[in-house]
Amino acid sequence: MVTHATGTFNVSLAQIGTDDQADGSTLGRMSIDKQFHGDLEGVSKGEMMTAMTETEGSAGYVAIERVKGSLHGQQGSFVLQHGGVMNRGSPQLTILVVPDSGSGQLVGLTGRMAIVISDGVHSYDFQYELPNSQP
Repeated sequence: MVTHATGTFNVSLAQIGTDDQADGSTLGRMSIDKQFHGDLEGVSKGEMMTAMTETEGSAGYVAIERVKGSLHGQQGSFVLQHGGVMNRGSPQLTILVVPDSGSGQLVGLTGRMAIVISDGVHSYDFQYELPNSQP
């Protein structure tokens, strides 16, 4: 059964190293630190790689982050994998739980997360399945 977890999060990004600039694109790397609130209470740490182009609104990123905390009261950790593309302002973003990355009471966790940014507030909608769990 698919369960929804919703809430907000704060995120801090910091550049790692120096950007690699070349004709047509700039590659960068950043650290990710998040604090989740709501149905998912916890923190995450990860890294992001970015590609910015000379065309406004076109870019891409990939990221991996490990989330530690409580999901509807179930304690443990899991890993999220991000893949995002912005095509002249039109975004596509996929965030999936890495298979078999769950630990503690989150062993067997599967799912996907959507991120919404509205008026500067970051929120998430996490659709997941967890064997033998009741939210």
